[in-house]
Amino acid sequence: MKQDLTEKEEEAMNIFWEKGPQIVREMLEFYPDPKPHFNTLSTVVRTLEDKGFVSHKQTGQSYQYFAVISAEQYHKKTLSNIISRYFSGSYINAISALAKEEHISTDELRQLIDEIENSEK
Repeated sequence: MKQDLTEKEEEAMNIFWEKGPQIVREMLEFYPDPKPHFNTLSTVVRTLEDKGFVSHKQTGQSYQYFAVISAEQYHKKTLSNIISRYFSGSYINAISALAKEEHISTDELRQLIDEIENSEK
């Protein structure tokens, strides 16, 4: 997995993660109007392959693309990158920022502590 995903790349990856292997033309069905042009989507998918997020197999005269990493793997990597970039690699600093901005309540913090303690047992 090289680099982060752009918004358009992440949108395409969500289709692979939710719908499974796809031919580019089939993927267009899952986009709302206005749908991207076939060539644009094809470029996005090939870029995802270059970045190591998808691979393909030939089916007739088309390529069927499929995700080679799971959504969970991608989300974990993205979270780690955010923590590293914006919080000096400290998960405590990230949680503290969330608590200070009131995106996470004291009760939620207690629940998180309980979950961590229970998972350690």
